[in-house]
Amino acid sequence: MQQLLATSDTTTLNYWLNWRVLLCAIWVFTPVAVAFFLIRKYECLGSCKGKTQQEVAHSLCGNQPWRSCLIHVHPLWLLAYRLISFSLLLAILIAKVSRNGFVMFYYYTQWTFTSVTVYFGFGSLLSIYGCYLYHKRGGAGFYEPHVGRDNEQGYYIPLPHGDRANVLEKRKSSEPPEETQSSQAASICSYLFQVIFQMTAGAVMLTDSIYWFIIFPFLTLRDYSMDFLTVSMHSLNAVLLLGDTALNCLPFPWFRVSYFILWTGFFVIFQWIVHACVSIWWPYPFLDLSSIYAPIWYLLVAMMHIPSYGLFMLFVKIKHNLLTKWFPQSYSC
Repeated sequence: MQQLLATSDTTTLNYWLNWRVLLCAIWVFTPVAVAFFLIRKYECLGSCKGKTQQEVAHSLCGNQPWRSCLIHVHPLWLLAYRLISFSLLLAILIAKVSRNGFVMFYYYTQWTFTSVTVYFGFGSLLSIYGCYLYHKRGGAGFYEPHVGRDNEQGYYIPLPHGDRANVLEKRKSSEPPEETQSSQAASICSYLFQVIFQMTAGAVMLTDSIYWFIIFPFLTLRDYSMDFLTVSMHSLNAVLLLGDTALNCLPFPWFRVSYFILWTGFFVIFQWIVHACVSIWWPYPFLDLSSIYAPIWYLLVAMMHIPSYGLFMLFVKIKHNLLTKWFPQSYSC
């Protein structure tokens, strides 16, 4: 575990009351404010007033979290992939904690790696539930029209018409209260799962990019060593997440970059609070506010959120175009 030497005393007023901190605060809180605005404007949660609980549940999410993107790929394959990925990531996380202790969670990298582990653990549970539904229904109706994704308006459900609409209405009305409540809970969990996916995707791209292209080439720490756990922390999470993205049927709307921005903003604010109370070393040298170049570093890292999230969006777009071309009858996202 790398530990950087403390620079100046971070608990004094002189450290915080200067133009550098003011500029850095602008670079941090402006994106956070924009993120809250986008969430309020585009998320369906803000437009669900006056709807019943069942309508809200149906508008939150369909069955994308446990469906594979191809009809002919059984959901069990996605479940198996997530279970294996979760086991690998959890084993690495436990090994890292055993060697370095909980101080490792002082780093943004470990926050992100833990969030990826949570994603695969949560996804495994949802996939188990999805496989149960698939087995219960015998696969019938598993790939019916589902909640779609409108990048401008948020979630929507394709409007059924004719006989299909009557069938869907009868199915909803015939569901017992227990199944309705279970469906509502699953919809909320699925919605949270999608938020974790989209937030984590951007964070993984950011951490791995900063580490390999900024931190690693300029490492000057004497006790720094490149080992399997370190490489895995900065590469395996991205590889496994991209593999899951290739299999799953989750949408990737642009405005969900807001949660990614909030995730990073919360980490920076957490670091500021800690350093205002205790004068200790910074986890990353570019976070040190005593440097005259701090505003430039903060601005660069803030700007890197857009290409980091955009790179993952590009991967999803390429996947969509290729699978639509190669498997037009089977691709269902």
